Amino acid sequence: MHIDIPEGQHPIEYVWGDMVPGIGMAAANFSLSVYAHTTLGLREFEAARLRVAQINGCVFCLDWRTDRDGEKVEDSFPDAVGEWRTTKVFDERTRLAAEYAERYTLDHHGLDEEFWGRMKAAYTQAEIVELSMSIGSWLAFGRLNHVLGLDSVCVLPGA
Repeated sequence: MHIDIPEGQHPIEYVWGDMVPGIGMAAANFSLSVYAHTTLGLREFEAARLRVAQINGCVFCLDWRTDRDGEKVEDSFPDAVGEWRTTKVFDERTRLAAEYAERYTLDHHGLDEEFWGRMKAAYTQAEIVELSMSIGSWLAFGRLNHVLGLDSVCVLPGA
C-alpha cells in the first residue's frame, strides 16, 4: 500500500503530521524520545533496534545508525545482529537485546521464565521496561512506514 501524497508535500511530514495531527505528532514525539532519553548502552540499543528493523524490513531503519556523540556501531554490526545466536562479538547484554527484540516481535507469547531469568540477571527492571518501550516503538513505527511505503523516504526530524 502506498499513501497518496499531495504534490509538494513531504511524505513523512504529511502522513505523520497533516493526515492525523493528534496521533501523528504524539507518535513522532514518542519515537524521538526513545533516542533522546535512552539510558541503554549503544551496542544493546542498536542490537535491539536493528533486529526489529531486519524483521520489519524497513529500508530506512536498516540503513540508519544511531549516533552517540560521534560514536556508532561498526559496519559489520548489522550482520552480527542477524547472527545473534552464534556471533562472537556480542557480550551477554547485547545478545539478550537482539534475542528480546526478535522474540518480542515474532513470539511474545513464548517469553518464558527461563528467558526472563536471563534478562533479570543482565538488566534492571527499569532497563527491561525501557528496552520494551523502545522495541515497541520500532516495531510499530518501522512497520507502519514499511507497510505504507514510506520507509524509502523516511527521515527522522533533526537527522
